[in-house]
Amino acid sequence: MNLVSPVRGVWAADPLDSLVEQCGAISLVVECHAFSHLTAARLHGLPLPMALDDDDSIHVVRDARDGAIRRRGLIGHRGLLSREVVTFAGLPVTSPAETWVDMGELIRPGMPLGLDDLVVMGDAVATRLGSVDPLHEALSARVAPRGKLTLLEALTWIRVGSESPGETRTRLVLVRAGLPEPELNQPIVAVGDRWLGRPDMRWVAQRALLEYQGREFHDSDEQRAQDKVRFQRFGDDGWSVIEVWDEDVNTDAARMALVLRAAEELGQPREGLELTDIHPRFFSTRMLELAEIRARRMRARGC
Repeated sequence: MNLVSPVRGVWAADPLDSLVEQCGAISLVVECHAFSHLTAARLHGLPLPMALDDDDSIHVVRDARDGAIRRRGLIGHRGLLSREVVTFAGLPVTSPAETWVDMGELIRPGMPLGLDDLVVMGDAVATRLGSVDPLHEALSARVAPRGKLTLLEALTWIRVGSESPGETRTRLVLVRAGLPEPELNQPIVAVGDRWLGRPDMRWVAQRALLEYQGREFHDSDEQRAQDKVRFQRFGDDGWSVIEVWDEDVNTDAARMALVLRAAEELGQPREGLELTDIHPRFFSTRMLELAEIRARRMRARGC
């Protein structure tokens, strides 16, 4: 039998393909630890940008007194005792809220994680936990965490109720443009307790709702037919439906068209819209302000 060694000190009969299996092998040889950062985010099933797909490193957090981890493929962090740890598939993993704060460490030059990515991830955590409070508490408990400026700004945009990255990014486009905040994934029941559905977003005062149609789930002929019937039920009850597809939020031109279409449905005048704020945000406002201050100082010194 040809054995494989997924990590020094552990042998297995077959390659360990899943992340849970790989982390299980590491737990056999690394003491007093929890899986954290990108690894914890994946174990919890949190949404991550595609640019991180090829990063297969394993992140482990330990107490500072336990020494550094020196194993190929492992990235060690300190501060285990200050983090809430939960059990996932028998593995010690930082909690979803702690993991969100840890991901702030990836906000630095050369890393493909930005402000809106933290909002997407934060929406997922807040919706799962039913509140944004655990995110506030986890961040407040840290002393000078990396990425704090971006994490703080992300918190101002995070809401409970979003159920997909596409929904979050669509909401950010609309709200940053100056449109009213929508209610997220709330049920609509017609007269006589007739269930109509649970749209991704709704504006009750304007009798308008929005559905984000991801290609993965809504592009088949059968699903389109079902959606058409569902939208007709909403229309019969006096609701206008704003249908949004992936491509509606992928370019500035498409985002502008979406904002104008939504503004018309919501009865919002174009003159009051902030059409320059509809692009995705990678850096926090404060980070950009500090960068501009540094640039002005360098120019003043003749650098």
